[in-house]
Amino acid sequence: MAMAPMEENVVKSNLEKLFSMKGGKGEASYANNSQAQAIHAKSMIHFLRETLDQVKLGNGDEKAFVAADLGCSYGSNTINIMNVMIDHIIKRYEALGYNPPEFSAFFCDLPSNDFNSLFQLLPPHAEGVTMEECLATEKERSYFVAGVPGSFYRRLFPARTIDVFHSAFSLHWLSKIPDCVVDERSIAYNKGKVFVHGANEATGNAYKSQFKADLANFLSARSVEMKKEGSMFLVCLGRSSEDPTKHGGAGVLFGTHFQDAWDDLVQEGLITYEKRDKFNIPFYAPSLEDFKEVVEENGTFVINKLELFKGGSPLVLNKPDDANEVGRALANSCRTVCGVLVDAHIGDNLSEELFLRVERRAAFHAEELLRELQFLHVVASLSLIN
Repeated sequence: MAMAPMEENVVKSNLEKLFSMKGGKGEASYANNSQAQAIHAKSMIHFLRETLDQVKLGNGDEKAFVAADLGCSYGSNTINIMNVMIDHIIKRYEALGYNPPEFSAFFCDLPSNDFNSLFQLLPPHAEGVTMEECLATEKERSYFVAGVPGSFYRRLFPARTIDVFHSAFSLHWLSKIPDCVVDERSIAYNKGKVFVHGANEATGNAYKSQFKADLANFLSARSVEMKKEGSMFLVCLGRSSEDPTKHGGAGVLFGTHFQDAWDDLVQEGLITYEKRDKFNIPFYAPSLEDFKEVVEENGTFVINKLELFKGGSPLVLNKPDDANEVGRALANSCRTVCGVLVDAHIGDNLSEELFLRVERRAAFHAEELLRELQFLHVVASLSLIN
């Protein structure tokens, strides 16, 4: 008797094509749930400016200064950061007594990203208008723009064309779910879980190995694309523990109420154990040591700064004492960043049921949740080794 074919793991086999922050303008969209990222990014602006000061400028004869935002998603955050970067470089040129060159900004993300919503937020380009005037009116911009679809774990640009790279809140997303994590024959099979938080040692090491391989590919691609005296500013979620299965704030986000909601669907007979166990969040928050090891093994970049920065809560609340608001905020936060993958794995209707359960559980544990849900960020400033 022939065995029934194994069910296709849609998310695993199509991750790069599927994955994006939730687009549009709905309640669970990234545009309406990225206020915390804006707050965290603003608190790290001084680190970004220090990185920009590492970029060696020409004497004013260069044709263009080129900046790239990797993992840009969409919304006002990425535009605001690009404005800050170009404004800072303009001021550096002016301080040196040089006329600034023209500026080009590349916004890069996977093809499924909502580039249309991003471009609709951009004001028109204005010739001969200063950055100060653009920022004051918010009706014009002083740089050219292009969207670049593709994985930043591969080459995206011609060699030696980018002056500065920026990537925030993106490198913790893996290029793939490790094969062994969803293989029932493997000791790293993440049975009963949908995230690395609280998993066994073999599962944690599988995620760690995937992160290191991905970051190595990222650095290798950028080492070719970056101009010799350029710099790179990177921020990703991190953790203080050396144990890869203890994921701190990310563990609270994905490893508690979100995990329990999947278990609810199983217990209620809405999905099978096997269906749950084939879903895993392709996410890894590195320790400083994880990050440092990859940079040093790559050997093409010098570390100007590498530290763990306390970012705070990912939830921005009007009424922190309102448990229902806390529940909705956590559910929307989860849905914003992984809802597309959940939809693809179990369908829209069951996805709706899942996030309703996340909301209810989070509301019931609201006080504890607000106390424990605090993010740490790995902040890195890198320059090419000459």
